Amino acid sequence: MTTKKFMMVNRKAPYGTIYAWEALEVVLIAAAFEQDVSLTFLDDGVYQLKKGHNTKGIETKAFEKTWGALEDYDITKLYVAQESLAERGLTADDLAVPVEVLSRAEIGKLMEEQDVILSF
Repeated sequence: MTTKKFMMVNRKAPYGTIYAWEALEVVLIAAAFEQDVSLTFLDDGVYQLKKGHNTKGIETKAFEKTWGALEDYDITKLYVAQESLAERGLTADDLAVPVEVLSRAEIGKLMEEQDVILSF
């Protein structure tokens, strides 16, 4: 089987749409097929990684802990845009999992190296 580089780009807030869940499912499927998977969080997508989700009142299961399980699937490349964190008053310390914080320009260069980019 040929291994391809897949990057999932998460731009949406964690709740209110199915984008975050769909991205997570696609990530796990790609990893199950032993593809080279990375995740990038831009814009409101950085909220998906923020510690302390409280979903009481919206009747949705919080899934922030799921990101911590990605390492079990050999998914260790998580990138976050510095500008997106700063625009929301967040730092890497506010996130539930270790990430590599990069500038949007650096993320753009990473995107050029991918075989497949899926945006959620």
